[in-house]
Amino acid sequence: METNVLPRYDASENPTNCCPRFKPEGWDEQGLHFEDKLFVKATTRSLFHIPLNIGTVYPQTADAIKAEDAFDMDQIIVLSYEKSAWRAEHFFSVIKEVPGQEMVHISGDFITKVFEGPYKNAPIWEKELEAFVKSRGKQVKKTYFFYTTCPKCAKYYGKNYVVGVAEV
Repeated sequence: METNVLPRYDASENPTNCCPRFKPEGWDEQGLHFEDKLFVKATTRSLFHIPLNIGTVYPQTADAIKAEDAFDMDQIIVLSYEKSAWRAEHFFSVIKEVPGQEMVHISGDFITKVFEGPYKNAPIWEKELEAFVKSRGKQVKKTYFFYTTCPKCAKYYGKNYVVGVAEV
């Protein structure tokens, strides 16, 4: 497991000009190790876990990152963490500081699991991820999800892949 290296994110197929078609190969059941990995942190409001302003926060954050050429297009991940029923935090992986954005460093060991289906399955996926992690002799400290496509693109592609990322 290499430090701060993600499975390859293949963004080459993007007929929607929004979210590239996610290719899950290489993402399932992987170990990740981050040591001061750099992320831009964004926060969204929710109503009973339903995001309210994600449609503006995501594009604004991504535009700020793109303007600084801070994405590594082969190493993209956005870790989403539901802090409560009212708020979520999103961590966009970057390769350098982005002015005007909240920067955070994340360190730790993580295990991934790929899921497919509607977003409403997140509580089920979280339990499945925890069981998978336990089967590996580890314990979940915190659960993130990498929502690989927006709802419109998931509908277009006919698949909605979500990567569970458990900090262990």
